[in-house]
Amino acid sequence: MANRIIYAYDPMCSWCWGFEPVRKQLFQELSKRIKINTLLGGLAPDTDQPMPESMQLMLKNTWKKIQRVIPGTKFNFDFWDDCKPRRSTYPASRAVIAARMQGKVFEHKMILRIQHAYYLEASNPSENDTLSRLAGEIDLQVVQFDMDMCSAEVEDKLREEINLARSLGLNSFPSLALETGNKIEIINIDYLNVENILGQIDQRLNVNS
Repeated sequence: MANRIIYAYDPMCSWCWGFEPVRKQLFQELSKRIKINTLLGGLAPDTDQPMPESMQLMLKNTWKKIQRVIPGTKFNFDFWDDCKPRRSTYPASRAVIAARMQGKVFEHKMILRIQHAYYLEASNPSENDTLSRLAGEIDLQVVQFDMDMCSAEVEDKLREEINLARSLGLNSFPSLALETGNKIEIINIDYLNVENILGQIDQRLNVNS
């Protein structure tokens, strides 16, 4: 079995947003020499209930912490006043899969568009109407996208990815793992230095070669 890197994430995970600059560097470097697989981890399941005030406060504080820990990371706190937050990230995850179905190139475009809408533009990606608008903005076929979002095929694929992430022990996001043969090793995330992550991977590859 070929070696590969597995990256588990959620498009509405604020730490994933903070990790994005380093993740981009990491994938650019690793793509030259190892296979990379991404998995939607399933941060928060479907709900129609408003987010409790206590959770809103916790997430606001998380955003502030990320800004301290990862300098340069931006958040638009108007989200908490302008939107009706729900603790539900599965719709955004379905949107990523539905975008992927129209071409692999659209997958990361949708992830980035969701992140920008959520964290910079104070839009709510828990709402299907928001996701449909974003699909049009990245030049997807919106009618097809809307149908796919609600399809059993997309739902099954989401559950498959979530279950695989869980089975590999990738239960927090972002998470990285290196698979060599039948061996899975967790790679520690460094939000500031891609070289630290590359060093861990190279060390394990050398040991397992």
